[in-house]
Amino acid sequence: MTLSPKDASVLTRELCALAPIVPVLVVEDAAVARPLAEALVAGGLPALEVTLRTPAALDVIREMAQVPGGHVGAGTLITPQDVWAAKEVGATFGVSPGATDALLAACEEADLPLLAGAATATEAMRLLVRGYDMLKFFPAEASGGAPALKAIGAPLPQIAFCPTGGVTPDNARSYLGLPNVICAGGSWVAPKGLIETRDWAGIETLARDAAKLGASA
Repeated sequence: MTLSPKDASVLTRELCALAPIVPVLVVEDAAVARPLAEALVAGGLPALEVTLRTPAALDVIREMAQVPGGHVGAGTLITPQDVWAAKEVGATFGVSPGATDALLAACEEADLPLLAGAATATEAMRLLVRGYDMLKFFPAEASGGAPALKAIGAPLPQIAFCPTGGVTPDNARSYLGLPNVICAGGSWVAPKGLIETRDWAGIETLARDAAKLGASA
């Protein structure tokens, strides 16, 4: 079965709507994967993006995929090989910094919903023509931040975004208050220091605080 871009966008919208923040995770040790995911899910952030930036990333996804209530995706998908590897270990969605025809085709063939990255109106329009209307705005702050995303949304109101890259607790509300933003990606909910000290209670607290951002937007 091949996943259509329209169906993929419906699925990614549903995932993005689960919570205002999607944790963007860079995890070095698979041994911490399950308790980390459990803490984030318990804090109200069920959609998790594990970036493929470490040697342990695929093992991390495999462990997190077993946590009840969690939806684990693979971030930094670049090649078709990344897509199939992520699918094999249990990723239920993918996230990419940009989009190529080869990457989109692989995700469709693998039935892996993709949150494809776009930073300009042209990139967003090309993805919309293919059928994708739920996108990642990346790198958000470097691309002009909330004002730029608001401007893009004026002529393209049918596209929704998850801004990622430079989003913090201080500026998250400026994004989440936009009509074309469903959620935002953030790494602050799982800082390296708390992961290294196994402070799962601390991470759960950060997740709870992040889960309240949507109501304040």
